[in-house]
Amino acid sequence: MCVRSCFQSSCLQWAWRTAFLKHIQRRHQGSHRWTHLGGSTYRAVIFDMGGVLIPSPGRVAAEWEVQNRIPSGTILKALMEGGENGPWMRFMRAEITAEGFLREFGRLCSEMSKTSVPVDSFFSLLTSERVAKQFPVMTEAITQIRAKGLQTAVLSNNFYLPNQKSFLPLDRKQFDVVVESCVEGICKPDPRIYKLCLERLGLQPSESIFLDDLGPNVKAAASLGIHTIKVNDPETAVKELEALLGFTLRLGVPNTQPVRKTMEIPKDSLKKYLKDLLGIQTTGPLELLQFDHGQSNPTYYISLANRDLVLRKKPPGTLLPSAHAIEREFSVVGTPFYVMEYCPGLIYKDPSLPGLEPSHRRAIYTAMNTVLCKIHSVDPQAVGLEDYGKQGAYIPRQVRTWVKQYRASETSTIPAMERLIEWLPLHLPHQQRTTLVHGDFRLDNLVFHPEKPEVLAVLDWELSTLGDPLIDVAYSCLAHYLPSSFPVLRGFNDCDLTQLGIPAAEEYFRMYCLQMGLPPTENWNFYMAFSFFRLAAILQGVYWRSLTGQASSAHAEQTGKLTEFVSNLAWDFAVKEGFRVFKEMPFKNPLTRSCHTWARSQSQWYPIGTRSYSSVPEASPAHASRGGLVISPESLSPPVRELYHRLKRFMEQHVYPAEPELQSHQASAARWSPSPLIEDLKEKAKAEGLWNLFLPLEADPEKKYGAGLTNVEYAHLCELMGTSLYAPEICNCSAPDTGNMELLVRYGTEAQKARWLMPLLEGKARSCFAMTEPQVASSDATNIEASIREEDSFYVINGHKWWITGILDPRCQLCVFMGKTDPHAPRHRQQSVLLVPMDTPGIKIIRPLTVYGLEDAPGGHGEVRFEHVHVPKENMVLGPGRGFEIAQGRLGPGRIHHCMRLIGFSERALALMKARIQPPTAEGREQERGLRRPCFHWSCRVKSRVAFGKPLVEQGTVLADIAQSRVEIEQARLLVLRAAHVMDLAGNKAAALDIAMIKMVAPSMASRVIDRAIQAFGAAGLSSDYPLAQFFTWARALRFADGPDEVHRATVAKLELKHRI
Repeated sequence: MCVRSCFQSSCLQWAWRTAFLKHIQRRHQGSHRWTHLGGSTYRAVIFDMGGVLIPSPGRVAAEWEVQNRIPSGTILKALMEGGENGPWMRFMRAEITAEGFLREFGRLCSEMSKTSVPVDSFFSLLTSERVAKQFPVMTEAITQIRAKGLQTAVLSNNFYLPNQKSFLPLDRKQFDVVVESCVEGICKPDPRIYKLCLERLGLQPSESIFLDDLGPNVKAAASLGIHTIKVNDPETAVKELEALLGFTLRLGVPNTQPVRKTMEIPKDSLKKYLKDLLGIQTTGPLELLQFDHGQSNPTYYISLANRDLVLRKKPPGTLLPSAHAIEREFSVVGTPFYVMEYCPGLIYKDPSLPGLEPSHRRAIYTAMNTVLCKIHSVDPQAVGLEDYGKQGAYIPRQVRTWVKQYRASETSTIPAMERLIEWLPLHLPHQQRTTLVHGDFRLDNLVFHPEKPEVLAVLDWELSTLGDPLIDVAYSCLAHYLPSSFPVLRGFNDCDLTQLGIPAAEEYFRMYCLQMGLPPTENWNFYMAFSFFRLAAILQGVYWRSLTGQASSAHAEQTGKLTEFVSNLAWDFAVKEGFRVFKEMPFKNPLTRSCHTWARSQSQWYPIGTRSYSSVPEASPAHASRGGLVISPESLSPPVRELYHRLKRFMEQHVYPAEPELQSHQASAARWSPSPLIEDLKEKAKAEGLWNLFLPLEADPEKKYGAGLTNVEYAHLCELMGTSLYAPEICNCSAPDTGNMELLVRYGTEAQKARWLMPLLEGKARSCFAMTEPQVASSDATNIEASIREEDSFYVINGHKWWITGILDPRCQLCVFMGKTDPHAPRHRQQSVLLVPMDTPGIKIIRPLTVYGLEDAPGGHGEVRFEHVHVPKENMVLGPGRGFEIAQGRLGPGRIHHCMRLIGFSERALALMKARIQPPTAEGREQERGLRRPCFHWSCRVKSRVAFGKPLVEQGTVLADIAQSRVEIEQARLLVLRAAHVMDLAGNKAAALDIAMIKMVAPSMASRVIDRAIQAFGAAGLSSDYPLAQFFTWARALRFADGPDEVHRATVAKLELKHRI
């Protein structure tokens, strides 16, 4: 639709005319006037299906190949392979089943592309409701053809689905005749199938028109005397069909529907108002329809006495502060609505512009960009708009406004929104231009000429004011980052823009800067972050109104689920902006360093000392963890530094002395039951406030569940806990519980949190994560084969898993299970995550697995079968197809916890090695005499050792090992702390390179350091008398458990090549 004011004197009428570039009436002079062609004998129109009524298999294949990294053209070549006797043609003649076709077709594709091609996924996409939708322009054309008394038919090469139903995703009532190749056993271009269609229509060939997108099919029809149209895009084809038929096929009021019950307005009073206002004398009825366009302000089509009008009004009920100021668009008429003239035009609601040629799509976006430049080029003072908005500080006001709007409609806490509310005011652009801004500039707010890529009108000016024009540019790029399935505002981030012909966001922005004569802005990501934040606030408002029936859109209730999705997108851009700032931070000259690693006053018996090797002299608020890279515990903020020292005292007083007894329990017959001593120490840790330290501040901004530490702060505490094998569990900071708790905090429903999260946080339960499978390379999560099948109100699980840490523990009450719900979906949308109670029937533990002979009791590592395990549907996390996303999110800050603990392993190993080769101190001998179990050698109760005539402390190889170990530990620690710092500053995604590097470095470093310590101990280092053997075992195991080295090396190399070339 296109709208024009019916009234005079509005300051925005000038802006309207400037933005439109031409008066609306000029369009009517060149518009088509259709007259029936005299003597026309056409009595039927026959339509092909794929490529005419719905997207063609070729187009679907091209986009799917890009998304799945399959060589371009593979699917199309395989479809054509073999001609009439190829698998595709035989499938469409029903000579082979869907299963047989997919098997043969998959082999062909794989041979052609020299790689495995998941054809099931392509077939699933091709036949999905999302893709197989009839083009609206064709639906309208068929309606008009039938209204004129002509017959319609569909003549399709189609096939049987696995459920034995033919694939015809159309309303059969639209057609007088339906001819399907799979039913008839004949395919186009065989002339027999055309003759069959004509016979059922009862017509001669010259009385029909046939539309198809394939040349051979069109040629075969033409040879029989049928008039044909070769379809390249539906819009153009309809125009050609109109020319043949002699009447228009696009009548009525597009994009309208009957008025929703909650949006009804009194027609009688409205009719009286309009008659008085416009001076209309009529007794005829007032026709009222509602546009399906827009989420906020209800908009109506009105027809009264040959006047076509548009009415736009505020929604009913109580509104949010400053919301829906529709009187900003044109002058107020005394009531909270305004009326405009209705004018025809095109509005593209789908930003991917289906059915258009790539060159046409590009021209549409170029025209959109040009109009935006013209709006921003208006001189407000020259046209009397200098007081249209406040001068300066536009973005700070906008941030405050939308925070206020969001708070007024908030229904639950959304972590990403909380982070953005804190982040946005701290990262405002320093320099801002001021122009006229539209405030809601996007493709579906533009009216285009029906025959050329020219913008005729710009709609929805309610948010217009004077402000920073880059807000409009960023907002017009939202579709670039939203998926095509996004229900409220469609996007195309899952499409190949090159193939579509649509400029990428970066190119669109460069195009704008070139036309405006501006240099590209450095903080583009801020503008995108704010735009998505604002969209999230709008969606939350729509959802809030839907709860009271005030929303104008029928889809408003869905938006409650979308706000969090959009806010996470906003935070992704905030992360990118933070990382840009981080990379541009100037490096300062290093200050004097104090590099001692263990305080000499500290006993070597329990080798935990104080590190002080900071690049700053003392801790201060300016060097708190969020400000700079804190590499020393002494440089932490005062509260965290106190927590660190409290943990250190707890380790010395309670944990290290308990290690002999805990190790003895692990070797006893009672090892598969939890140690009572562990449970006692847990209570002590709780009482000391040393509990649940792991949850990162960004995941728990309100500190509802954890200590609210940053990743850098926790890194120092995690390293300290890592010096003991038992400390992480004692402080409720051990895997896999930490990852599962974070998963529940980030993604769990309130009911799931109440049932599972709270017992885990309280230490009353334990959990496991079931992903790894023996049959496949599980380092690639997309390989998993375990199935999750929907059945009534349950999901049914079947699968074989192993190396499931913690599943043998009698306290394990929850299994977080990852399996496939849809093997035909795109590769990263096949998996789902379910919360499975461990007492569910069908879970069968086959055996405990050992790591270098160690059982790791009582949790252990189990091999398990899940056989017909029924799980309630409400136990699904986020929803089907979200498993890969969850698995990645679960590895957020938890990605580096193992690395932090490995630094602790290494420090402990080096301390034991130093104690082994040096004479014990008097203090050490005194402590040795006080031991309750002097036979247990987890400390170093030895005299100075001599080998080949020299004390070990004087052996050059031993000294070299100590030196090398110290260097490697320091290097790895700095890399780990840097990764934690980047995660805090820029987010997990921006830290991908750093995370991959530390996962390469830390386990290998720890293995080498521990191996040197074992060498210094001789055979004793292999025994259970010391923690070294267990340290070494777990350091080696983590080169698999946290992803194999090869994967991390490949990640680093790819990122290096991507960002450094």
